[in-house]
Amino acid sequence: MSSRSTQGRVPHWAWIILGAGFLDIFINYSVRLGYGVVLPEMLRDMGLSRTAGGTIYNAYLGGYILLAPLAGWLADRIGVRLVIPACLAVVGIGVLLLSKASGLGEACLAYAIAGMGAAGIWTPVLAVAQKWFAPQRRGLALGILGAGYGLGFAAVGVLFPIVVLYYNWRCTWLVLGGAALALVAVNAAVLRNDPESSGAVPWGDKGGISTITPTPGPETAGSFTAVIRNPTFWWIGGSYFSIAFALYGFTTFMVDYARSEAGLSLGAASFLATIHGSFQVLGVLTILPLSDRLGRKRTILFANVFLTLVLLAIVAAGTGTAVLSCLVGALAVVYGATFPIYGACAGDYFPRPLIGTVIGAWTPLYGAGAILSHWASGAVRDTLGSYQWAFLLDAAMAGAAVVFFLFVRKNVENSVKETASCP
Repeated sequence: MSSRSTQGRVPHWAWIILGAGFLDIFINYSVRLGYGVVLPEMLRDMGLSRTAGGTIYNAYLGGYILLAPLAGWLADRIGVRLVIPACLAVVGIGVLLLSKASGLGEACLAYAIAGMGAAGIWTPVLAVAQKWFAPQRRGLALGILGAGYGLGFAAVGVLFPIVVLYYNWRCTWLVLGGAALALVAVNAAVLRNDPESSGAVPWGDKGGISTITPTPGPETAGSFTAVIRNPTFWWIGGSYFSIAFALYGFTTFMVDYARSEAGLSLGAASFLATIHGSFQVLGVLTILPLSDRLGRKRTILFANVFLTLVLLAIVAAGTGTAVLSCLVGALAVVYGATFPIYGACAGDYFPRPLIGTVIGAWTPLYGAGAILSHWASGAVRDTLGSYQWAFLLDAAMAGAAVVFFLFVRKNVENSVKETASCP
């Protein structure tokens, strides 16, 4: 394999890996975000409350955050070539079991298995992408990966209602479970752990392997303990927790809100997911590459302020269909870039060999935010009969995400040196 970006018509292997990662993210987030689209039909068919619906999703997230730190650590130690295919197989099995669930307990168990598998997809995919692309190209790479979950959400918003109309909600999980199992073979064939072991350099690197090396100090030591003792880890993690609470509190119940309170049909309510997913793609392909120029901190602060204002606008606008659609689209533009850009912070603020470990260690904070949000949103809706107060709480948490990130020290991109060496 060439050590340069291309030789003749052969693409740099970084793009092959990015393509596999794109498919992994597409299916993984179709499974995760598609739940909100199928939720109304699942609850109706199984006779469950909205709080129970949040509990099923939290079972997924519980499995996810339980194994995410281990998945990130394993990705750094034994490589993504083993971790990602194995975890895709677990996702496929869990989703197929979900298609057979007949009650709350079975649904929670099946979705928890899928969540355990998903733990080994997002974190390792982000980690390997950052290793295969030079630091000044990370935003571009993660933007393309982010388009995978945007398109996944858009696809389920269009296809799931059609499948439910002609078949039932169980068939949607059968399709996704089969797709996850098919990707096991694809990833096993094309994944490579890092460019050095393949005789290559990261794509976009000029003349050698460039790495961002943070300012020397105890926080840069190559250990998990040093990572979690670094205040920057906790300030970013607190912001990550808060924005996950805010965004999942809205998106998980968005379709149910549109059906039960805005009075939309299943098809019209589900189309909000398509709007959301489509506009996510616009965001990841513009905001993430732009963050390479503006800096990650400045971009995250802008994004979180914008999300706070949009969530407040959704509460103020009420149930107007046209206004709701526009606000969902506006939120989605920034939503799409949010989680990848937090992942990119691992490569900017911590040593390159620890990228997977750092992202994995942040994941329980992200998952805790989402889990608390689901329980809070479901309970508020069941108790007060409206999602308005739940969405107002989401807006407050988005504001908290802004405050946390204000305490993050100056981006190391502005104070580090790049080192280059031939492989």
